[in-house]
Amino acid sequence: MLHPLQKSPQKLNRPPHVLIVDDERDICELVSHLLEQGGIVPHVATNGQTALELLRRVSPDLLILDLKLPDFDGMEILRQAREMDEDLPVVILTAMGGVRNAVEAIKAHAYEFMSKPYDHQELLRVVRAGLAERLLKRSSRQFASQLDTRHELFEIMGSSALIGNLISDVKRVAKCNFSVVIIGETGSGKEVIAQAIHKASSRADKPFVPIDCGAIPENLIEGELFGHEKGAFTGATDQMRGRFEQADGGTLFLDEILNMPLSAQAKVLRALQEKCICRVGGTEQIKVDVRVLAAVNQNLEQAVASGRFRMDLLFRLTEFTLRIPPLRDRKDDIIHLANRFLETTNRELGKNVRGFTEEAVQTLLNHPWPGNVRQLRSTVRRAVLLADDLISRKHLDVLPYETASPSISVEASGFVMPAAPNLPLKQIVAQSTMMIERNILITTLRQTQGNKAKAARLLQIDYKTIRSKLKQYGIGKLQEVE
Repeated sequence: MLHPLQKSPQKLNRPPHVLIVDDERDICELVSHLLEQGGIVPHVATNGQTALELLRRVSPDLLILDLKLPDFDGMEILRQAREMDEDLPVVILTAMGGVRNAVEAIKAHAYEFMSKPYDHQELLRVVRAGLAERLLKRSSRQFASQLDTRHELFEIMGSSALIGNLISDVKRVAKCNFSVVIIGETGSGKEVIAQAIHKASSRADKPFVPIDCGAIPENLIEGELFGHEKGAFTGATDQMRGRFEQADGGTLFLDEILNMPLSAQAKVLRALQEKCICRVGGTEQIKVDVRVLAAVNQNLEQAVASGRFRMDLLFRLTEFTLRIPPLRDRKDDIIHLANRFLETTNRELGKNVRGFTEEAVQTLLNHPWPGNVRQLRSTVRRAVLLADDLISRKHLDVLPYETASPSISVEASGFVMPAAPNLPLKQIVAQSTMMIERNILITTLRQTQGNKAKAARLLQIDYKTIRSKLKQYGIGKLQEVE
């Protein structure tokens, strides 16, 4: 992979360039050699006039500046450099130390103030950190200048080619009335996409009504979807309109639809086909005009094969399918999103954390982000809270991520083919799939010593799903799986 300072959403086609301004040629040569070893292109000026000419001609990514020059005051060079490029990081490197000079340099927005003699590795670290910060600022401004009201998704999700293709599909399907299934891992932004479809559709002035099918108990899901009449069941003291009625004329977003029980799936299919619903405990057929968007984080076809999802409802919902690529497959978006979360958290907390160190940038780019954008946002928000100036690796709460899936043999999976099956093939497949799934869960929990969150990451499912499956299969604490 390219050095993180050379790879960004801007797709820079050159390595970083640094201008060194010092009247001592030996120091210029020494610093130049140090930067070249770090993959950075140095440019040298031994006086102020040459420095200003190179600033205009080269447009360096960072300036190393001595305050004492034969023809110019170094502070004047600093001011003119910032006028030419307000994002240019300037590292003051001078023998003229002292509080007064340091304060003056900081007031003029110098990035760092270092006194001679200096530590070579510390200078290289400061240069890399300054380049990383410049990269983040420049990419954020470039993206902002390219946005308009039709492309707010670029700001929310990133500007990689994969997201560009997704946004094109969103714009295309939003104008029609197709039902859409949005497929994506946990935290990838499925509801963001659903809201974007609604806002760009002819139903934008009508309600957008979301429902998390995995967060509602099975015995209550039908009442939530279709409403209920007064006295329909114990506790139903008033009539209640369900989500279908609330979304009339607008959009109903069924999140984690694979968690919907089969009995409710049948009624949803009928509601979509006949465009009417009946409240629980009622007999009146109520007309509804609803566009349905559904979200899943697993394979719908596999759910159908295992008997957990109706094939006819699958066909009805998948008039169009959108797939959200995971964050690990679009690294170009990571820096943009991290910088956006940094800025919003700074405003929220009233802080002025300036950016990320080079090591932090590398950590962000190399982490696989199993929780996708949601995890990145939480990580950056916590880092901003902890950091005072720059976010370093120690501020990033990212754990080593196990990329290898649990190894499970056919024998260990619990699959046993009946010698003389007397059941329909569909029922055999469903029962065998449930047996395999249960044993995979047990095996994975043994590997993680009962850590459900870690097991969910290994199996690439969300924590809510693994909890519901453990309950479904009667799998309890660690002692019960040993």
